[in-house]
Amino acid sequence: MTVEIREIARHEGGPIHEAALQSEAARVRLLSWGGVLRDWRAAVGGGWRPCTLGLARFEDYPAHSPAFGAICGRVANRIGGARFALEGREVRLTPNEGRNLLHGGRGLSRRTWRMEAAAGGLRLSYDSPDGEDGFPGAVAFEVFVRLEGARLIYEMHARPDRPTPINLAQHAYWNLDGGGDVLDQRLTLDAQAWAEIDAEKIPTGRLIPAGEGLPDFRMGRTLRGADGQGIAIDHAYALTGGRDPARPAAELESSAGDLRMRLWTDQPSVQVYDAPALSLSAPGLDGPPAGPFGGLCLEAQNFPDAPNRPEFPSPIATPEAPYFQKLEIEIAPT
Repeated sequence: MTVEIREIARHEGGPIHEAALQSEAARVRLLSWGGVLRDWRAAVGGGWRPCTLGLARFEDYPAHSPAFGAICGRVANRIGGARFALEGREVRLTPNEGRNLLHGGRGLSRRTWRMEAAAGGLRLSYDSPDGEDGFPGAVAFEVFVRLEGARLIYEMHARPDRPTPINLAQHAYWNLDGGGDVLDQRLTLDAQAWAEIDAEKIPTGRLIPAGEGLPDFRMGRTLRGADGQGIAIDHAYALTGGRDPARPAAELESSAGDLRMRLWTDQPSVQVYDAPALSLSAPGLDGPPAGPFGGLCLEAQNFPDAPNRPEFPSPIATPEAPYFQKLEIEIAPT
């Protein structure tokens, strides 16, 4: 694997860098802004197929990007009422989706990280001060990324100076056909239930068996509903308890069946989002802007609204028990 880093733009008075990681099986590019996974090209059929949605111009990321490829946090996904209780007091945040908070506000996905080559890969780091986006405590974030053949590995660390909620999510929009929509791509998910949500997409705390109300992806199926249209899904699926960590949590196969993505995670859930309302004016890396159902997000993470839900694993990280997440994604011919 090789790593090359270059400055590609300036934003808010500082440089924006892009890193290129390359192996015999994959060509990957990441940005220092938001830790964005900008591009992934997989070797298939004698060529290089784009597998994730990215934008052609950097300036379109701050202006238009719906978290394309970003690392979302401090707390990814939604916090109901933009508030939570911590150590006996209420923490109030600034809502950015109705009365709720999505992806931590401005969050990590819209800030510039430090980027440098590290042993065997890439190191991204960002120091979030106490009170940033309303969250308590200063947190040192560090993400190591390396490419091993066809597999991209993320190791995400967060070290707070006091107890505070942390939930990171890699937010790539996948499309293994290289364009068009994802409706005929086949998803397999090792999940036995999904988290019920209210009209504002905030969990009720109930887990519903897969297949009741939402599709059961355990045996694999396309992303079309019974009516032949898109499902319009934006839900957290609970991964099967006691599952073999060597077994992929999710698999996605191209419409032609010639390319497969596999995802491994140590997190308890995967947010499945098929982007039904995706509509951009900014051109993509390969031309036309992305449209509805143009990509599929498979966001490995803790459950939404976990700071307010004792039914879900606690998202509170401390100096003694810092946050860690390992994510592995492999894209290779079948």
